[in-house]
Amino acid sequence: MKTQEQSSISQVKKPKLEIPTTELVGVKKEEKVTNEKTKLPQPTGWRILILPFKMSQKTKGGVILGESTLEKQQVASQCGNVLAVGPHAYQDKERFPNGPWCKVGDWVMFARYAGSRIKIEGGEVRLLNDDEILATIENPEDILHEY
Repeated sequence: MKTQEQSSISQVKKPKLEIPTTELVGVKKEEKVTNEKTKLPQPTGWRILILPFKMSQKTKGGVILGESTLEKQQVASQCGNVLAVGPHAYQDKERFPNGPWCKVGDWVMFARYAGSRIKIEGGEVRLLNDDEILATIENPEDILHEY
């Protein structure tokens, strides 16, 4: 037979355990991405915005490269990802009869020191003219990067 004290204990509800989330309160993920994208310069005319390829910090042999070495390599890089294309890029039908040479998201090759270098947080971007693109590539890691 249960005593009155035992029955009152069994009726007490246990508090619900809430696990905190790791997301920032009041910040939507989409807004954060949009804000970062709006910080980048938007190319005008026939220009293309390129993010130069940045090699891995650790080589295949296990050597860890310093930050200054990585920055030098990025400046001398010949590969990059197309971030944005200006409104007049590839519109000249006489110069580009087969259409655009590249589009947003493509990996491209360009001359070693081509374009205007613009410093941003975390590195730099380059503004190139539409005719400075030399080739498109599938994977920038397939190209030997020397500086």
